[in-house]
Amino acid sequence: MRIFYLAGILFFLAFPGRSFAQEDTDSTSIKWVDISRISLSQTLERNVEYGYIGAKESLPEKYASMIFRHGKAIHRKYVEDENVTKKIILRFKATNRADTSVSVWFYGGYYYWDITMYRDNGSSLQPIRSITPDIKNEISYRYLTLPAHDSALFVAELIPVRTYLNTIRPKLVSPAYLGSFINDTYSTNNEAKTFTYLFCGLLLMMILFSLANFVQGGNLEFLYYSGYAFFVGLMLLIKAVYSYHSSKMSFFQEGYLDYVMLCIGHLFYMLFIQRYLATKRNHPFLHKLYNFGILLLVFSITTFSVAHFFTDLFAIEKNIENITKVLLLVMVLIFCVYSLKRWKNKLLRFLFWGNLFLFVFALTSQLIISFDLIPKSYPYIFRSAVVHYEMGLLLELVFFLAGLNYKNRRQLIASARERERLKAENQLNEYEKEIAVYKAQQEERERISADMHDELGSGMTAIRLMSEIARNKMKENTPVEIEKISHSADEVLNKMNAIIWSMNSGNDTVDNLVSYIRAYAIEYFEYTHI
Repeated sequence: MRIFYLAGILFFLAFPGRSFAQEDTDSTSIKWVDISRISLSQTLERNVEYGYIGAKESLPEKYASMIFRHGKAIHRKYVEDENVTKKIILRFKATNRADTSVSVWFYGGYYYWDITMYRDNGSSLQPIRSITPDIKNEISYRYLTLPAHDSALFVAELIPVRTYLNTIRPKLVSPAYLGSFINDTYSTNNEAKTFTYLFCGLLLMMILFSLANFVQGGNLEFLYYSGYAFFVGLMLLIKAVYSYHSSKMSFFQEGYLDYVMLCIGHLFYMLFIQRYLATKRNHPFLHKLYNFGILLLVFSITTFSVAHFFTDLFAIEKNIENITKVLLLVMVLIFCVYSLKRWKNKLLRFLFWGNLFLFVFALTSQLIISFDLIPKSYPYIFRSAVVHYEMGLLLELVFFLAGLNYKNRRQLIASARERERLKAENQLNEYEKEIAVYKAQQEERERISADMHDELGSGMTAIRLMSEIARNKMKENTPVEIEKISHSADEVLNKMNAIIWSMNSGNDTVDNLVSYIRAYAIEYFEYTHI
């Protein structure tokens, strides 16, 4: 699996080469394979010869001048990088000693976009009509038939997928056994696939939880986290679903899609880090580092795509992929060192532990690939490099999600406190407005009270005084009207004094009210027996 092991890419650079002995032979050095005796399947690795021609060269034209090598020097693991973009040519001898015609399926290995079969007639190559199985998405099998007591030298032209995972493992499969053979191939590493499905299910729950938080709170870091988990999880899911399938989707995923999805996932990862830590404001160094990482990934995807679709230089693709992975690994290490120097920052600690777990498990997975770190006596799930990588990725995402929840909870608390503060300020402003209105009312009352006391009070007092003077001068001849004027003036003056008393804000107390009522009652009941 070519894109899973980011943390272990240094091992690819440390052990890049694969060399195999080569031996020039002719077709007489390989043995005849009796297809009438194949009840299940038979490998051809020791009964096959192989060679290479250019991707645009014609096999019938180049066949006579080709140099073939014996199958004992065939690639035990992967096709060499320099031969990935070439056509791989295989030839083997088949005979049918039965009394009836016998058919078999030819299978070349992984991963090949197309397989064309020929029959060597000695002077030329006769193309054989390509017949594929009636099984959906299986394009790596070709149907061969030999009449009774016939023999033939078959030549297979294989066009490999542009990946360093190509293998040359030719087999002949009995038609009756083909379905079981394909199912057995699908079932390879079933335990690891089951773990991947479980892992993707957990990832889906975390993605849905993050999206729900994004919809509720509008926090972009939850969206970026979901994008990172989605693309990495989808990459692993597609790998598990199409693993060991000879379908175009499987080939496209192995040759191109997996690396692009990994890069897109890490784009979201870097955006998540920038948003989560507010790097532009709080961590300028990290902000510049991840801006560089984003530009690196965009450049890597672009150049990788151009090299993949428009050139025959597989080395460029592989170097782009390896250099990008090394730089991403260096960025992880830089982040870990940066986090250690700022250990008191709890947000950084969540990311540190997540990156550390991914680094450790990814490194373990690469050691398993390179050195068979875990003995084969252990169950396969413990020996699977993919499972170890997925464990590291799961722990990383769990710590990232825990950090998001911690930050979100802290923001909610701060937001609640801010709302309470604003609410208190609004209430205080309302109280201040009410107090201002009350003070204005009181000032108006004081003004009205003073005006009434100064203007009306003096006038009524003058009227009463003048009426008293007039009555004293007239004595017994005082008109009744003057008496009424004097009496009315007294009443109006008393009422006005009561109004002035009530308008005075200094009298707005219970004690003053009780004193006023007492004085009024004493005056009112003065000449009674009460």
